[in-house]
This record gives sequence, structure tokens and C-alpha cells, in this order.
Amino acid sequence: QVQVVESGGGLVQPGGSLTLTCAAFRFTSSKYRMSWYRQPPGKDRELVAASPGEDSTAYYSDAVKGRFTIARDNAKNTVYLQMNDLSPEDSAIYFCTADLRPDRGPVLWGQGTEVTVSA
Repeated sequence: QVQVVESGGGLVQPGGSLTLTCAAFRFTSSKYRMSWYRQPPGKDRELVAASPGEDSTAYYSDAVKGRFTIARDNAKNTVYLQMNDLSPEDSAIYFCTADLRPDRGPVLWGQGTEVTVSA
């Protein structure tokens, strides 16, 4: 079965950095739009960053623009979310998604990895 698995979450101090990893299994992630969503406690899920494909312009939400970077390592079939200058508002469960069907959005979701930003 196709699958994405997130890792790299944890506790980080405000102003710190963290990199999340999304490993893709049994499909080639470079062929698809890959995205990161997050869900803070008590809030709805929101799109954080999206990569349409190799050598394309990424999308970032206003909340993370300039601080987060979505990157790919196609040889490892892996997608990353590099997060800098973290604040408590960034605390959430972060999900990796894949748009495996055209024009149907993120149909494949991982289980999520939790990020907590706190002093």
C-alpha cells in the first residue's frame, strides 16, 4: 500500500529550528505534489507548505513564509520541512500529504508528527 511516514517532531525552544521528514513508500513522490499540513491543539488543519514538483516554486502560508522551507531528496524518496525561528504558535501535529489523484487534493495522509515549541 502507498504510504507516507512523518518523523522528526519533538520539543524545541522558541527561536529554535527543527526539520521534519516525510518518507514515501511504494510510490515515487517526485511525480506528485507533496504538502505539509499542521493541526494545532483545538484548531483546524491548515496548509503550511506545498511542493508542486522538482524545480518548481513552493507555496507557503503567510504564517510560515520566510521561516519554513519544503525540500525534496528524490533519490531517497523523501520530503523535508525545514523550520526556523519557531514560536509557540507553530506547535501542532504536522502531516505529510501526497496528491496522488489529479485535481483531488491530498488524498494520502501520514499519521503525523507532533511539534511542541515551548520554553
